[in-house]
Amino acid sequence: MRIVLGVSGGIAAYKAVHLLRLLREDGHQVDVIPTPSSLEFIGRATWEAISGRPVTTSVFEGVEQVRHVRLGQEADLVVVAPATADLLARARAGTADDLLTSTLLATQARTLLVPAMHTEMWQNPATVENVAVLRQRGLHVMDPAVGRLTGTDSGPGRLPEPEDIKARVDQISAGGVQRHVRPQGEPDAAPSGRLSGRTVVITAGGTREPLDPVRYLGNRSSGKQGIALALEAAAQGAEVTLITGIIDAELPPELPGNLTRQSVETAHQLQQAVLGAAEHADMLIMAAAVADFRPAEYAQAKIKKSEGGENPVITLERNPDILADLVRRRNSSGRGPGVIVGFAAETGDEGTDPLDLAQQKLLRKGCELLVFNRVGEDLVFGQDQTEVHILASFGAQGVLGEAEPVHVTGSKQEAASAVVARAAQLLEATQQL
Repeated sequence: MRIVLGVSGGIAAYKAVHLLRLLREDGHQVDVIPTPSSLEFIGRATWEAISGRPVTTSVFEGVEQVRHVRLGQEADLVVVAPATADLLARARAGTADDLLTSTLLATQARTLLVPAMHTEMWQNPATVENVAVLRQRGLHVMDPAVGRLTGTDSGPGRLPEPEDIKARVDQISAGGVQRHVRPQGEPDAAPSGRLSGRTVVITAGGTREPLDPVRYLGNRSSGKQGIALALEAAAQGAEVTLITGIIDAELPPELPGNLTRQSVETAHQLQQAVLGAAEHADMLIMAAAVADFRPAEYAQAKIKKSEGGENPVITLERNPDILADLVRRRNSSGRGPGVIVGFAAETGDEGTDPLDLAQQKLLRKGCELLVFNRVGEDLVFGQDQTEVHILASFGAQGVLGEAEPVHVTGSKQEAASAVVARAAQLLEATQQL
């Protein structure tokens, strides 16, 4: 397959070298098009040596070959990694002031843009709008990873690892090489699905809290329910962002075009990712099993067994309450999802009904809906079957005109359909008031 690898001017350009090697090892012919500013980070000689192809940046180089058009015409896939905020803006505007943007404008091949920038730039309304427009035009835009950025700050904006980008390339390639270009005068396809035109953020899987370089605190969540919810919301026409922690479930080999995935590991990383994605969302479904506690101290070296046989003492501290914090932020600012759905995994005990605990959690968190699971060893976590109760807050009960919880027993896909339908019903009713 012929791939054009565009590299824009960000510090994350060094990761694109590893991505190029992965693509070449897979047998692809790769033409690298760096922007002039990206050559400040990685030189032309590096790209030519690894790609085995000539590298130019200007439309005035290789004029006799008309490279600014030919490269895009002959490509089966165009990948831009990293794609800076400036590159996204220029791609959205359709400018053609260098070889890379000219190629983007000329190609009809499937195109994958992989953003990398500081969190504030990724969350800026201009970038949010640019990404939305590019996705509407049929381009694939990965969400950035969450983690350490240039300097001491961290958050969403980090370039995904080359292996993750390569996996997305493989998914896109499996679906064919051409993207649909609507002929002039052909009307837009009519939106379908109950959530058409809506933006939905869904979390899935568990979090890991590192104890030392080898060990971590985690939980049994597989991510199956969150993935089922994301696929259902996408099937209903929503633009879905799926934020996964640690999952033990397979995603479809080809994700729907209106579903993008972002991976995190810790509760803090999940918080940063959700804060960035949910501000402009219509609906948030917090299906991830977030660790309530993390080790108060991280050991830089593996904790060893003492010769005297003493047991180590591990002090835990609370993780942020992501769900409650998001509800507070939305209620105080007036910005954020109109419907927030929480999850409660409860075991109960001899003197406490777990459903009562879920009702108390719903009041404490302040979300509109809460999905209750009775969990335990070999119960719900990692299973294909489930049993859920969908509880509504007092306010939501008033809007829906129903007070009794919705009870679903069956597959996790059936549960996902019920949860998404209930949340969509509430969203529709709320916006009609």
